[in-house]
Amino acid sequence: MKILSFPDFFVPLSAGILQEFETIRYLLEREYSARIFVVGGAVRDRLLGRNVVDLDLEVYGLDPETFAGAMERLGAKGVGKSFYVYKYGAIDIALPRREYKTGKGHRGFAVEPEEDPREASRRRDFTVNALMYDLQNAEILDYWGGLEDVAARRLRCVDPGSFVEDSLRVLRAMRFAAQLGFRVEEASCRLCRKIPLDDLPGARIFGEFERMFRSRYWERGLYELLNLEIASRLWGEGRRRELLLPAAKEMIRYRPFVLPELYDYTFLAIYGQHTTVPMGKILEAIDAPNRYRRRLERLPKIPETLMPSFVAALARKEGVRASVLGYHPEIRRIAKRLEIWDRPLDLGLTPQELMDRGVRGKALGEELDRLYAEKIKELDFGIDKKEHR
Repeated sequence: MKILSFPDFFVPLSAGILQEFETIRYLLEREYSARIFVVGGAVRDRLLGRNVVDLDLEVYGLDPETFAGAMERLGAKGVGKSFYVYKYGAIDIALPRREYKTGKGHRGFAVEPEEDPREASRRRDFTVNALMYDLQNAEILDYWGGLEDVAARRLRCVDPGSFVEDSLRVLRAMRFAAQLGFRVEEASCRLCRKIPLDDLPGARIFGEFERMFRSRYWERGLYELLNLEIASRLWGEGRRRELLLPAAKEMIRYRPFVLPELYDYTFLAIYGQHTTVPMGKILEAIDAPNRYRRRLERLPKIPETLMPSFVAALARKEGVRASVLGYHPEIRRIAKRLEIWDRPLDLGLTPQELMDRGVRGKALGEELDRLYAEKIKELDFGIDKKEHR
């Protein structure tokens, strides 16, 4: 075991979390003589200098019945009582435990309390998530080499035997890679490729994908999506270098320019430009909600030669800034030049004006289509055909 002194662990935490933590600590240490450890991602994130927005605590020295009584006194809410897990504000509080595989799926586990910190941390997925902060001694305890893996920016499984029992960990590897900018080490990669994913419910699959979509290092998530053969098993996309390299370059280049309201969709928008798999199939495979389908399912491929007509077609109902393809700098430039970045394409006539002229029903739709086609055709007239993406 390695030990790292870390006396300033709580310094950057918000006042709200600190207040909740001190309330918990006062009750459990003063009234129950419990020993408390901070566990999981908060320890990892403090080492990385990342913002800590919630805490996971493990409480040693209490049996389940006494612990449940303490949580009732605290006013904590049971969010996984069969796993001895409670929530108090932004803090999860749990008894240390061991887990045993009892059935199929990510929920097929039984648990029992475990007072040995090393054995309790064995159930964690990756070594960087198995670090523990000892409040009494202001030290980080590392039983599995997590400190070295944090320094190397590496994801490595804690215990190969238990790791393969939870198929969700394959998707968590992809998600953590995207969140942290880490790589999955090769032995853990080989394990991930062997774990079937067909026992995962759609909601859990999408939950991990959505967290990846909201992450900073899309290119790392993309790499592991293909490298761990997740895309291959979910929608038949192999580890194609010709997809990975250009898509990763675009993700690195364009991510800083994505509008916040479109950030969730842009990973797939860029991925979709480089895959031959229909977007509808991908969205179905990850059980994406309808808002993803509305944004992405009919998204066109960006042509090699980017003409004003293509950009104008994105502004039929609203400005181009509402399109997920607005991440592309040349599309933004053309849209702003055509004055359709913040507003839809001006046809010269509104649908209401056409209706006032007696154009209604099917004829109204056909006339609008004709006006759009004419307007878009006009935009390309006289444009240099060498204007590229």
